Parts: sequence; C-alpha cells; structure tokens
Amino acid sequence: MRRDRRPYFIRRLQDRYVRFYTDRFLLPAFDEVGPGLEVTSPRDIEVFGGNVSIGKHAHIHAARGNMIRFSTWDNGERQGRITLGDYVLVSPGCHIISSVSISIGSNAMLASGCYISDSDWHDTYDRTRELNKFAPVVIGENAWLGVRTIVGKGVTIGENSIIGAGSVVTRSIPPNCIAAGNPARVVRELDPARPMRKREELFLEPERMAREMDNLMRFILRENTVLGWLRSVFAPTKLD
Repeated sequence: MRRDRRPYFIRRLQDRYVRFYTDRFLLPAFDEVGPGLEVTSPRDIEVFGGNVSIGKHAHIHAARGNMIRFSTWDNGERQGRITLGDYVLVSPGCHIISSVSISIGSNAMLASGCYISDSDWHDTYDRTRELNKFAPVVIGENAWLGVRTIVGKGVTIGENSIIGAGSVVTRSIPPNCIAAGNPARVVRELDPARPMRKREELFLEPERMAREMDNLMRFILRENTVLGWLRSVFAPTKLD
C-alpha cells in the first residue's frame, strides 16, 4: 500500500471498532491499566496469565502476523509478574514472558521483535523442571531496546540506556550508556548532564494532541472517496 485510501469517516469507524474491541476483550485480561492506552491491532495482542499491569498513556502497537505477547507462569508456589510503567512503547512482535518478575520503567521503548524473559525455563541437566533458573528483570526508566533485542534472566538495564539492535543482554547494563553485541557490552557513555526529552512530553496536553492528530488525519485523507477506497480494496493498481 502506497497510501491510505480510506475516507475520513471510514477511518473513524475503524478506530471506534478498535476501541470497542480493546475495551471489551483486551482490557479485562490485564490486572490494571492506566488511562490513555493506545492500541493497534488488538486482535494480535495476547495476554496469558495474571499479574500483568500497564501504566498510563502506554502505546501497544501489534500488527497482523506480528503478535505481541504478555505471559506469566504459575508454578503453584508463585506466579510471574509483568509491570509496565507510564508512557511505555511496545512495538510489533515483542514477547515478554515472566516466571518471577519483569518490570519495565516509565518512558521505556521496546522496538519490534524484542524478547524479555526472567527464566531459562529448564535446568541445564534436568530438562523437565525450571529449578532455580530464574531471576527478576528490570528495564530502567527511559531505556530503549533496539529491534530484536533479547534480555535474559537477572538483568537490569539502567535508566536512559540504549541497547543496540539484535543484542543479547545476559548481564546488567549500567545507566546512561549504549550497549550492543552478543553478549551485550557497553560501547559508549551518554552524558548524564545533557537534558533528555522523554515520551511523557508528548502527553503534557493529551486533549490538544488528540485534536491535532485528528486534524492531521482529516487533512491527509481529505481527497479520499468511498468509491476510490473500494476500488483500492478490490482492484488495486500500482498507485495504491
């Protein structure tokens, strides 16, 4: 698709359906959800198990064929826990799986395809049990995980730190740095004295932002017609 051919009112109807589906079928799967949650493709978001909570103004963006999964395991003695702070961004294809505790700080960003697990799920020699192969994971405030980052058990990633795309994080990463590789190592220090703009600044005036986004959508879709949209759906050309 080269451009969005939908008329504005069709786009609004689809947005309302997404909101209905999210409220009716997705939100009850979470223990707690703050206000302002924005969801894309809610049918492609899977929540399995309890103890999953999300703060305010989180963005959970799944895509068809690229599901987001939040999963906690109950072994009869304890149940895993997943906690996302405020203003968190989770991109398509991310899987977050907990046996004990995974905490993701406010303003953190997870790029597409990230995998976070606080357990190895099987012992080295006893493949039938987890035994003690688990430890909490903490993703610090304003951390940024690049595309297809893997984070293993017992890892803490410090605030503001960036993990390069494709990295495998097996040991903790300090705050205010860039780390990359397999296993991930610090490759650069950030200046902690330099001002850092965070995602929360996008929501200082949420109502104003919503109006501006709606006006932008009206402008982008202003020339679209129902007939043109139907033609693009059933008889697309190279221009669609």
